[in-house]
Amino acid sequence: MAGATISPAAESTRPGGNPTFVLGMLCFVYVLNFLDRQLLSILAKPIQDALQISDGQLGLISGLYFAMFYCFIAIPVGWFADRTSRVGVLSAACAIWSGATIACGMAANYTQLVVARMLVGFGEAGGVPPSYAIITDTYPPGKRAAALGIFNLGPAIGAAAGVAFGAAIAERFGWRIPFIAVGAIGIVTALAVWLTVREPTRGATDSAATFATPSTSEKAAFWPTVRMFLSHPVLMLAALGSGATQFVTYGLGNFAVLFLMREKGMELGDVAIWYALVLLIGMGGGMIVSGRVIDRMVRKSRAGYAIAPALSLVVAMPFYLAFVWAPGWPLALAFLTVVMVFNYFYLSASVALVQEEVKPNQRVLAGALLLLIMNFIGLGLGPTWVGFASDWFKAQGDLHGLQTALYTLTPFYVIAIGLFLLLARRLRREDGRQEIQA
Repeated sequence: MAGATISPAAESTRPGGNPTFVLGMLCFVYVLNFLDRQLLSILAKPIQDALQISDGQLGLISGLYFAMFYCFIAIPVGWFADRTSRVGVLSAACAIWSGATIACGMAANYTQLVVARMLVGFGEAGGVPPSYAIITDTYPPGKRAAALGIFNLGPAIGAAAGVAFGAAIAERFGWRIPFIAVGAIGIVTALAVWLTVREPTRGATDSAATFATPSTSEKAAFWPTVRMFLSHPVLMLAALGSGATQFVTYGLGNFAVLFLMREKGMELGDVAIWYALVLLIGMGGGMIVSGRVIDRMVRKSRAGYAIAPALSLVVAMPFYLAFVWAPGWPLALAFLTVVMVFNYFYLSASVALVQEEVKPNQRVLAGALLLLIMNFIGLGLGPTWVGFASDWFKAQGDLHGLQTALYTLTPFYVIAIGLFLLLARRLRREDGRQEIQA
């Protein structure tokens, strides 16, 4: 992905230096990012009918093939963005995944669709990590978690829009048109990002005393940064705690619609309206509330970055069990709304903590490493666990195999809570050492 360094002269002509404008543009790009992903699962039935694709083949496209590209390509892309223009990388990435989305809508067979989805994963790998770093260098400590919470509305809005409009557009115009339309919007957006969003100075919102060597012009070395991340207890606990949480969220999210229709009697028309509202209100509300709560908690102690997600998961777990148990879909959706609110506190907390813990010239790569660990565990393994568990329980004669499989996600709530509590203890110890040294 090409991203030339922007000259100071070019910087001065860009209108996109306003923090609210920058955040809004980045959030819209994130919406498109998630909308692209959502389309494949929503339009699975007409795609299967048109291209003669089995459930197993569809699972490989949306799961393994996508996750491998999305998770691992993010690492070299993050290193490249740390050394060049993050806005340039983001713009190029948006253009690539949007063009690949158009290609999905034009695919004539399974092989072409596989290649197109791999390219979508390749492009989306360059979307989120540069955005994290841009936001961190646009908003100062104390406001970052709230800004990242607003940015993380992207998945909620994108998922809800995909559910609400994808099926309706496909029903009227065919399954190919939603891919082509969303891809075209993405290409225009990529150009708008490049022309309007200003590249912030690395470390611009950090205090001079934040880092021992606050030079923002020095290029971060790749392997030393990777080794630093993997050997850093705070960063790894944040990544593993987030990964355990995503094991639940992706395991649930990839099977929620199927579960609601198969076990709770929901119809596709109900899904398009009510499930979309649950995503928008529950997940979106959680993102906004979590950012503000975390910012308030960390003013007292950095341990707030860990205590907030731990407590939120404690609240979410019984409502998750109630959702799986509920006898009908209206009650199940009521419980699921609460689950969605509290399931996503971890995201803004972990991202803000990682971004503040590393040097400004390491932020994109560090964000990519965070995404690699938590997405490989969550996106790569969570849905796979639920799918295999469901098949196994059915083979044992369980008439509600998927419901039983979703119950097996509960221990991962406990694992995630434990990891975040360990992180909180670590952060308290480090803060205590700093106070003694001061």
